[in-house]
Amino acid sequence: MLEFQANVFHQERVTLFVEVVLPLAISKTYTYRVPNELAEKVAIGKRVIVQFGKSKIYTAIIYETSNKAPERYEAKYIIDILDDVALVTSTQLRLWDWVKEYYLCQLGEVMQAALPAALKLASETKITAVDDMEVDKASLNDKEFLIIEALEVAGELKISDVVKLLGQKTIFPLLKSLLNKGVIKVSEELRERYKPKKKAFILLNSIFKIDEEKRLLLESLDKAPKQQDAVLAYLQLSKKQSSIAKNDLLEASGCGQSALKSLIDKEIFIVEERVVSRLYGEEVVEETFFTLSNAQQDALNSINNQFLSKDVVLLHGVTASGKTQLYIRLIEETLKKNDTILYLLPEIALTSQIVDRLRLHFGTEVGVYHSRFNDNERAEVWHKVLKGEIKVILGARSAVFLPFNKLGLVIVDEEHEVSFKQFDPAPRYHARDTAIYLGHLHNAKVLLGSATPAIETYYNAKAGKYGFVRLSERYGDSVLPDVSIVSLKDQGKNKASQSYFSDKLLEEIKNAFANKEQVILFQNRRGYTPMLICRTCGYTPKCTNCDVSLTFHKSSGKLHCHYCGFKEDVINVCPACGSTHIENKGFGTERIEEELSFIIPEAKICRLDLDSTRGKDSFERIIADFDEQRFNVLVGTQMVAKGLDFGKVTVIGIINADSLINYPDFRAFERSFSLLSQVSGRAGRRASVGKVIIQAYATQHRVLEQVVNHDYESMFMTEAQERKHYAYPPFYRLIKIDIKHKEQQQVHACADRLGILLKEAFGQRVLGPEVPLVSRIRNYYINTVLLKVERDGTSIQKVKAALTDILVLFETNKLNKGAFVQVDVDPY
Repeated sequence: MLEFQANVFHQERVTLFVEVVLPLAISKTYTYRVPNELAEKVAIGKRVIVQFGKSKIYTAIIYETSNKAPERYEAKYIIDILDDVALVTSTQLRLWDWVKEYYLCQLGEVMQAALPAALKLASETKITAVDDMEVDKASLNDKEFLIIEALEVAGELKISDVVKLLGQKTIFPLLKSLLNKGVIKVSEELRERYKPKKKAFILLNSIFKIDEEKRLLLESLDKAPKQQDAVLAYLQLSKKQSSIAKNDLLEASGCGQSALKSLIDKEIFIVEERVVSRLYGEEVVEETFFTLSNAQQDALNSINNQFLSKDVVLLHGVTASGKTQLYIRLIEETLKKNDTILYLLPEIALTSQIVDRLRLHFGTEVGVYHSRFNDNERAEVWHKVLKGEIKVILGARSAVFLPFNKLGLVIVDEEHEVSFKQFDPAPRYHARDTAIYLGHLHNAKVLLGSATPAIETYYNAKAGKYGFVRLSERYGDSVLPDVSIVSLKDQGKNKASQSYFSDKLLEEIKNAFANKEQVILFQNRRGYTPMLICRTCGYTPKCTNCDVSLTFHKSSGKLHCHYCGFKEDVINVCPACGSTHIENKGFGTERIEEELSFIIPEAKICRLDLDSTRGKDSFERIIADFDEQRFNVLVGTQMVAKGLDFGKVTVIGIINADSLINYPDFRAFERSFSLLSQVSGRAGRRASVGKVIIQAYATQHRVLEQVVNHDYESMFMTEAQERKHYAYPPFYRLIKIDIKHKEQQQVHACADRLGILLKEAFGQRVLGPEVPLVSRIRNYYINTVLLKVERDGTSIQKVKAALTDILVLFETNKLNKGAFVQVDVDPY
């Protein structure tokens, strides 16, 4: 009997341990001990506060629970559990694991990318004594007594001060004890950064219910006319709306803050703070009626039929074919099943028109999630998705990490877009591929849509891995634009003065103005001029941190580095030879804007590039102004190619196509075709026939011919043949490995050592190490190794496992000290 009681007592006292994911680039989860008083609150996916290292405090996510202590180190106690319900779902953790394994990154890096900043707590380190409190010093141990005495003298202590005072590093249990006893507080302590948005509403005291009481109240305020105005305004507003915001009452009554405060002090009015959503402005009327064309209806039927046997379907629809209307119908069908929909866009700020269209259709069921939102707005969407309050989530690439519960459909619009790829920092994931795996985890259907699909996606569709639907007709009466090519070589011969605009383009611009139509001009380089050069000695200003020339921006009057953000004043005198003959070479969107305004003074021009859209709402404002025809010319970079729909645009001018085609990258031709086709697709999206003028030197290039003929199939076939011959995707997988070091000699030596290790393991599959096109960024020199792995007959999992072992061997070699390695799986 005694033995049985002892076993029961032992079971009750079994210590619980948790494996947690820390927001750090460490290769493993970390084990912590759970205090008995917190054991019942433990659940996978909840956030916990933990100490890691000497004195750092972090928010971590519970990954696993167990009763087994770590073998190699003593587990510290978790400090606290933050959530009543799990913030991260088990399905999300499975997605995190997949991203970690596929993209060869760390789980903590995935956590950093996934969680909104407001859900990761701020850790500050100042402590103060609680004000106006008698401390029972007899209840304190010696070390706690020392801390309180020091606080009484200093008023405030840093954690490092407490460490020095006590002569020990482990001080968090002491601080936790003092916090529990209520004798200290942590100023700017571990606090939630997410705070719901609140708004003040005004209520009339319930004692003034009947009309007679209201009349007497107004009479009593005869000598306070401003207060009387406020009450009258309240009574008027209350007839139309149930809730009256403080600001609305002030505006309607004109009474002023002091009069309103007097009414509140007299308890005539009561102020009530309510939580309101940050996500929506005015309520919008839902607009659900539109009729699909015969081609659209056939495509919709085909998508639904193919979803019966395929989890992923590619919709290849030409520009302006009405793909968004098909998405809306599919969303409606999914909502009837009470499922959630994820609608991914390449850059949410660049597709505000689609946001507006979905909002008009589905109202507040649509939630938007992207980096232009502030921390609190992102956290609010996270909570609403977790609770199932938002059914349609429209987002950029990071939206794949939201806590979906019942996901039924994933739409990836413009799936070819490079913006879906995260390049820095890790995890260097591709949102399209991650979304496909997310759909697999939820048994959801995935629709990929594009007028110019990525070659890998089109290959998978042709091979039968994905379903395939083609929509080759434009919606309504619109037809594909008329595309013509103008030779810049011939134009230069015929002109005395050099201009960026051919005669044909200028003529079409003027014709458009005469017909009260609009023009889009595309130049895929921002700034005023890409390079300054001394005509005497050839000197070019370069970035002090990167191996690139500086770009002149006329708007700021400075030279900018587009890699690290370095800026310096423009030069008028060459610092090398003293010459004053400084020339501009090349041109960007700023210079195009300036020259056109000089040639055609009546042109009303707006510019759409990274520099003009840095503000939260700047993109939407520019697009709205252009859509309302306050401007008749839009000059922009590739931003103008993505998801924009303007009824009055009839002319597109591509200022210089050669810079796209001649870029040194294996996807240059594919991307040139895609970008030129997408930009061209902005023209003639209603009844008018659009005209596209492509200016180029290499007018006979096959890509330009394919764009003129709208011939995607020909582009795909020629590209596929070349890629198969030269061992590139979709026939081979690529893994890019960058070796970086602050010393140029060292980076070459380290890269050579890694290259030898890789070639011993993978042989001819390894290319390099080589110096990349930009060989230094942010003061780090770079060497690159490319690993090509055939898709047929080779296990990519085994390749990645072997590569991981090699990288560990490389990093533990003392000869490679100071070097670090970046791995990018599918670096395109």
